[in-house]
Amino acid sequence: MRIPLLAATVLALAFAGAPLQARAANDALTVPPSGVLGVGEAQLTPTFWIGLQAEPDRVILDRAAIEAQNAKLLQVDPSMHDLRALPKTLSREQVAGWITALSERPDRPLFDVDGQPVPAATLDAMVGNLALGAIPAQQPTRYGLVVRRAALRTFPTALRVFSEKGDTDIDRFQETAEFPGTPVAIVHASADGRWLFVVSPRYAAWTGKENVAEGSAAQVFGYADKTPYRVITGATEHTVFTREQPAVSQLQLDMGARIPLVTDLPPDQPVNGQTPYTAHVLELPLRKADGTLAFTPALLQKNTDTAADYLPLTRANIIRQAFKFLGERYGWGHAYDGRDCSGFVSDVYRSMGVEMPRNTSRQAISPALEHRAFTTKDSREARIAAVQALEVGDLVYIPAHVMMVIGHLHGQPYVIHDTTGMSYRKADGSKARVKLNAVSVTPLLPLLFNDQQSYVERMTSIVRIRP
Repeated sequence: MRIPLLAATVLALAFAGAPLQARAANDALTVPPSGVLGVGEAQLTPTFWIGLQAEPDRVILDRAAIEAQNAKLLQVDPSMHDLRALPKTLSREQVAGWITALSERPDRPLFDVDGQPVPAATLDAMVGNLALGAIPAQQPTRYGLVVRRAALRTFPTALRVFSEKGDTDIDRFQETAEFPGTPVAIVHASADGRWLFVVSPRYAAWTGKENVAEGSAAQVFGYADKTPYRVITGATEHTVFTREQPAVSQLQLDMGARIPLVTDLPPDQPVNGQTPYTAHVLELPLRKADGTLAFTPALLQKNTDTAADYLPLTRANIIRQAFKFLGERYGWGHAYDGRDCSGFVSDVYRSMGVEMPRNTSRQAISPALEHRAFTTKDSREARIAAVQALEVGDLVYIPAHVMMVIGHLHGQPYVIHDTTGMSYRKADGSKARVKLNAVSVTPLLPLLFNDQQSYVERMTSIVRIRP
């Protein structure tokens, strides 16, 4: 049942220009008590949006097409890393290039969690901890597997820093997170020995050494290719508790993770002190005391949200998967055991086997993805025409943000996105600001980028994961 809506209405757009003002008047939306205009209880369910689609279960891209696109992504997108194609030895120039491209000494003021300026001496110490002078002229290429949900950092430090006092959600040293089982190249260590610089398929950054177990290329890539497996199709799932093997007890597994199964254990014998007949027996990487790679079984309940393979890429599945994150707390750089806007859309698509670059800036321009770019030369009319032609699953980019289209309602597109908040014009012309800090459903057209421009006016790209 829909919640009661207030009688107040808002203009759908704050554009200047008579044609768009007319459209805005026609597309006026009501405001519920939440303040999120145009969204009632019905719009917070995937069933509602799936029901608006003509062919929700039609396959958009089959597995072969997806695999071809993923292969192209590794080949042509400079933000991606084909680990299997790395040479047997890495040069100092290559390793130093990865590190210095990321770990550049900040030249702007930064603040700690208490609102105090980060001293220059602290920044200098972090730069020194990069140990750039210790990079050998040549080194064997080493590999490993991520053993737990691992934060990837700008510098080899756990220090959280912020651009503004009191804004402690956006840690400027948090880059992303990698999930258990992710293969990496281990290319350097910090001066204090506590951090590793790793290169994953989608990123290159610092992580705590406890997050990675080192193994041979055969071990690492053999694990990545192993069958059968389970794909995590829920937002997050956790292995069962176990005292016998604490390293894999209640381990968080995020949407899109692909975990091989153990197939050679007796089905009537306990695994980590528990019967396995009600669970999937996963094979998870384990870091031994000396840092090397081992594997161990872990149980994942059969009633968790997983699948024997990646889900078919359909409009219905795009909507269902996106809505599994609805209400999850916004986590910049996959912090707070959650994700941010670009992490959200890439995790949704990964559950259907589609790989994407990690950050919005890379996703929006990836040469491997079909996209339409927008510049200041594009008229408002051209932008509106493009927006009205959006389809389910299309990704709309503005500077530093991305939204996923879930359908059209009231003559305009709606999106689901992981966002800190939304702004729009009220009927009296004043601006409303709603703090969201979560995966949220909103209409697209009313959203304001600033006092003068809407999201549509600042739109930089539309990416389509479809033919």
